[in-house]
Amino acid sequence: MLLFSTRRWIGLPALLLSLLLPPLSQADPALPAEDTDWKLAREADNINIYTAPLDGSRFSAFKAVAVLDVPITTLIAVMVNPHSCVEWVLNCKEAYTIGEGNFHDRYAYSSNRMPWPVTDRDYVLRIQTRGDQASGDVTMIMNAITDMRDARSGHIRVEKSDTFYRFEPLNDQQTRMTWVQHTDPNGTLPGWLVNSLLVDIPLKSLQQLEQVAQRDYYQHHQLVYDDEGQLVGVVKSQPASDDYPPLTR
Repeated sequence: MLLFSTRRWIGLPALLLSLLLPPLSQADPALPAEDTDWKLAREADNINIYTAPLDGSRFSAFKAVAVLDVPITTLIAVMVNPHSCVEWVLNCKEAYTIGEGNFHDRYAYSSNRMPWPVTDRDYVLRIQTRGDQASGDVTMIMNAITDMRDARSGHIRVEKSDTFYRFEPLNDQQTRMTWVQHTDPNGTLPGWLVNSLLVDIPLKSLQQLEQVAQRDYYQHHQLVYDDEGQLVGVVKSQPASDDYPPLTR
C-alpha cells in the first residue's frame, strides 16, 4: 500500500542484495492460503471480494482478485510512490517512508480515518518486494511492526496487520492483482463493525487504483532487473518532472 521511489537504490548494492533474498512466492504465513475455502462476498467491475475467518481472531480476512486495465509497470510505479496510499486506499489520510531501507525491504508509516466516533488508526509497516523477469510477476508482503515509532496523539496503533499483493501481467495493458489482508484494528472495536468494512475497503480502493494509475505522473515507467532476472527497481523510461502531482480524490 505505501512504498517509495527506488531510483537511489538501483546499483551494485541492490544487485547484491537481490541475490541474497529468497523469492516471495507464497502469501504471508500469517494469512489464510489463497486456496482456502473463501466465501464470495461481492463481485463488481472485474473485482471479486472474498472473506474467510482466521483462527484465533475475531476479525475475518479478505481476498480481492481484480483484473485491472493497467500495465503492470504503471501499477508498480503507483505502489513505489511513498504517498500513493492517500490516492487510492480507502480512508488512508497520510503515508510516507521512514527509517532505513531499500527497494526489497523497507518501512513506511500510514494513518487511516475511522468512522466517527471511532479513533483513527496508524501503522508502521515493513514492506518486502520481489519480482521475477521470467514470469513477469511482482509480489509484496507488508507486516505491521511495533518497535519503530510510538503511536501519534489521537491515534490507536495497529499492531497486527498482514497484507499480500501479487501482480500478474495478463498482456501489455492488463494486470491481475490479488490482495489478501488481515488486520486486527486494536482497541475495543466490535468484530461485526470491522467485518462490515471488509468488502468496501478493497472494492473501492481497487476501483480508485485503476483511475489513479491513469494519471500522467505514473506513465512511462519501466521495471529494472539484475543479471539474475530479479526486480531491483522502477524508473521513468522517459525524462519527466519529479514534482509529485496534487493529491486529489
